[in-house]
Formats: sequence, C-alpha cells, structure tokens
Amino acid sequence: MRKEYDFTNSIKNPYSSKLKKQITIRIDEDTINYFRTLAGEIGIPYQKLMNLYLTDCAKSHKKLKLNWK
Repeated sequence: MRKEYDFTNSIKNPYSSKLKKQITIRIDEDTINYFRTLAGEIGIPYQKLMNLYLTDCAKSHKKLKLNWK
C-alpha cells in the first residue's frame, strides 16, 4: 500500500445518491410471509420487493386510510 493517494482527479460516485439506509422495523410475520411468497413467484428477493412497493407508495403520495373504531 502507498503511504498517500492522490484523489485530485477523482470523480464523485454517481450512485451515492441512491444508497440505501439500513433501519430496524417491526413487521407482522404474516406480512413478511406475504411478500416472501409474492417475491418467490416473481423471482426477486422479498426485501427488494418491499422496497419497490414502499418506493412506489412514496412517489405516488399514496396515503393510508385508517378507520379507527
């Protein structure tokens, strides 16, 4: 390894704005199983499917209609 590296001609990572952040979230087991099954049918990882769904909801400004009784 070199003692020093020259980064003067380097460029910013074009993908850095799309990095994902790891969080902890509690989700019902039935909900996870639903997405696992659906993801298996589609052929993608279930966490990616959940992310795609949540991203779609955020982009379309979808709001949940709750009716508390």
